[in-house]
This record gives sequence, C-alpha cells and structure tokens, in this order.
Amino acid sequence: MLSQSTIDIVKSTAPLIAEAGPSLTAHFYDRMFKHNPELKNVFNMTNQETGSQREALFNAVYGYAANIDNIEVLLPVVEKIAHKHTSLSISPDQYQIVGAHLLATIDELMSPGQEVLDAWAEAYGLLASVFINREEEIYQQKEQEVGGWRGTREFKVIEKIKESNVITSFVFAPVDGDAVIGYKPGQYIGIYLNSDKLEFQEIRQYSLSDAPNGKTYRISVKREDKGIASNYLHAHVNLGDTVQLAAPAGDFFITTEPNTPIALISAGVGLTPVLSMVESIQATHQAPIHWLHAADNTERHGFKARINELTKLSAQLNEYTWYREETDTNDFSGLMDLSQVENEIKWLETDFYLCGPVIFMQHVAKQLIALNVTEDRIHYECFGPHKVL
Repeated sequence: MLSQSTIDIVKSTAPLIAEAGPSLTAHFYDRMFKHNPELKNVFNMTNQETGSQREALFNAVYGYAANIDNIEVLLPVVEKIAHKHTSLSISPDQYQIVGAHLLATIDELMSPGQEVLDAWAEAYGLLASVFINREEEIYQQKEQEVGGWRGTREFKVIEKIKESNVITSFVFAPVDGDAVIGYKPGQYIGIYLNSDKLEFQEIRQYSLSDAPNGKTYRISVKREDKGIASNYLHAHVNLGDTVQLAAPAGDFFITTEPNTPIALISAGVGLTPVLSMVESIQATHQAPIHWLHAADNTERHGFKARINELTKLSAQLNEYTWYREETDTNDFSGLMDLSQVENEIKWLETDFYLCGPVIFMQHVAKQLIALNVTEDRIHYECFGPHKVL
C-alpha cells in the first residue's frame, strides 16, 4: 500500500501532467529509445510515428495520477494492457527500464524536487508490481493449459486465402505437431516477424478469425497502405513459411448469457473477432444474434459468402450490412444508421460488442447512448493503442 503522503503528492502532480500533455510521453519515448534502442524491436514504431502510442501512454499516466487514491477504477485498463504485454513477452526487468526513464522524464521536464520524484518512484513501483503479478498469472495459465506455452512458439503457414481485395487469411499449424491452446472468441495472437526486409522485429496482435479447434489458428489481415507488418505478411509470408506466435490473449470476448440478445457491430477488418464469435456461438446461443457490419463496398467486404452461409444455418442470426458507397444490393448505403434497424433490435435488453476504427465505434456508441443503452452493455476492442469511446 502507498503512504498517504505519496498519494497526496502524486495526486497533486496530476494537473502538471495534464499541462505537459503528450509532450511528456514523447520525451519519455525519445529518451528510452535513445538509451535502450533494443526496445524498438518490441514497440510498434509505426504507432510511435503517428503519436497514437504516446497519446495512449499519456492517458494512462494521467489516469494513474488522478486516480491513485482509487486504483480499483483502473483495473479494467490494467487487465487490457496486461494481456497485450503477454503477447509482447514483456518481462519484469523491462518495467525497471520504463520506470527509470519515466522518472528521468518527470525530472527533466518538471524539476519537481526529490520529494516528488521519490513519491512517483513508490507509486510506479506499486503499479509495476500489479502488472508484473497479473502478467505472470497469465503466462502461467497459458503455459499450463493443454496445448499452451510461454513466450513464442514456431508455427508454419498451411493456408493463405484472399478474403477480399484488402483482406488475406493465414492459417498456422505448430511445427512441433502438438495441440494448441484454446481461446475465447474475440481474442488475438501475437505474431513476431523477423526479416532482413524489416528494419526492426515487428510484433503485432491480430484477432483470431475462426472458432477454436485445438489444432490451428487463423488470422485475417487487412493490408494497410502504410502498414509495415500487414504489407510484409501479404507480400512475403507464404505457404510453408514459419513465424513465431505468442499464445492467445485479450480481454474482448463474449460474457453474455445464452438467453440474452447480442448485437455484434463491426466495420472493415473489425469483423475478424466478430466472425470468431459467430462461428463459436451461432449453434448454441438461444437468444437473437444481430450482426451489423459496415464496409466501403462489396469488394472490401471479407467473408461475405461465409456470413451468408452462417445466416442460413442459424435461425437466431440476423445480418445487416451498410456499404459506404452506393450499392444496387438490398443492403443499406452510407454510414451505419441504427434507426434503419430500430424495430429489429430490443435495445434495452441487448448486449453490444463493437470492433472497428475508433471513429466508427464513436459514431455507433453515440447512437447507442441516444437509444438509452447503458454503458455497461457496450463492449469494444481497439486495434492498436486503447482509446476510450
């Protein structure tokens, strides 16, 4: 437990953190990568260039300072980050590196004095121990389950399938031929890419896009215009190639009881965890399952044939599609407008699961709130650094 003086000092610095803004975390990352360049093989450097990782860290640091006297409110964020860290194989010694550079950044930018630095050192030490302990629990759980492992494991590409003009699926089987650990539909795996074509090791998390089968994993990757990893996968990873995978992780999965209606709302490649959910529950869920999906056009709509097949197989599954571009199909055109299906869904009795670009999820969440859906019924997953809707 933290001393009251430490809580008071750290909480009093929250306005200073807010005033510094993301420049604080920009300085932190620049400093850390200068002194520990090996961490460029762990962090997503594209997110560094766009500033999204720096913004996410700033929100986390400020959130911790502002809520240090009520750390329980941060536990959902801790869980989300802990799962991400296990997919990156983060180790306790790396927390020491981060802590040293965070304290040095506060000192260099704010010169708050030794008392404040000591308080932040104590506060960071507590937070680091929370993460380290939770991550060790996840590591051990994954290692001890049938088909599980710690760290990375070698897998071979046994299928590469084009699902749309921007999405390609990769199916991986373990090189050792043993079973693979199961997962909760909606979770992701970490993939480690190393090549002389890449400046750094690239680690990414991709949602699993199929139901668990104990033998293989499937991811379905959208080729992003400036995506280093996605372009490498599309262009250079082929049948028979091997990659290193971390065990499945993630805190985005269905927790709804089978007799409660579900609405799965996705856009673009955000359909991948949703597809895994539908493949897994469509035969057993007793209440309606509504799948609302948005895509640019039919050419970019991955798995369309499979979705139609699933809809025919399950009396509970209802599918609605919006295409941003005009379409001559019976689907909706333009941005997703929930009023167009207002009479199809029991809004106050349904749990909602969202996945897609942040701006899309914000657009949908705003409509859900206007329909009096409570926040506890809205669950979502961000691809990349987490943001609050």
